[in-house]
Amino acid sequence: MFALAIDTSSPAVTAAVVTVTDGEVALAAARVPLAARGHGELLTPSIAGVLDDAGLAPRDLDAVVVGVGPGPFTGLRVGLVTAAALAHAVDVPAYGVCSLDAIGVLYPDDPALLVATDARRSEVYWARYEFGRRVGDPGVARPADVPTDGLSAVAGAGAELHAEAWPGLDRRPGRYPDPVALVGLAAERIGSAAPSDPLTPLYLRRPDAVVPGAPKAVRQ
Repeated sequence: MFALAIDTSSPAVTAAVVTVTDGEVALAAARVPLAARGHGELLTPSIAGVLDDAGLAPRDLDAVVVGVGPGPFTGLRVGLVTAAALAHAVDVPAYGVCSLDAIGVLYPDDPALLVATDARRSEVYWARYEFGRRVGDPGVARPADVPTDGLSAVAGAGAELHAEAWPGLDRRPGRYPDPVALVGLAAERIGSAAPSDPLTPLYLRRPDAVVPGAPKAVRQ
């Protein structure tokens, strides 16, 4: 089976084709350009590119798996809308996965891991993991305000961007959500042909853009 993995929760505009065979996942093709504000321009060409690299047409896909965040509003929305539209167009299910989980699951031997990614505004999106499984809900905070009691290591782009905030934590190399991990987290749903998930984004805070208020009355 072939799954298309998409993640736009970070500057890594991720598109990949991943094979799923008896629950085992493997990378067939991937394109991951880095562009913090280029998701809208880069995602669709990247999808076309990985399908071509894998020798597939969209109709050959069996599922679409997309990172639902947390992530900045505009970039995250690009990935979710694209995933939903493509899945609908080729009549395959679409499954959502927490983007932080696609980093945390890479470290099944870490008993107390922090995953932190860039949330801009000098903040990070973060979550705690025990042996690759998330403990609690993701959050957003300034690095100094992230609770680190009992933690021993940190992964994600935040580990490099804010290394000074966590000097006592060992740094792990994973910076962005891994496409094979994304699909792996949805492999059971793919194998059982489960219905599509509601692709609900994890924004965690309000978008910067707001609808303008009504114009003020002018007295003459």
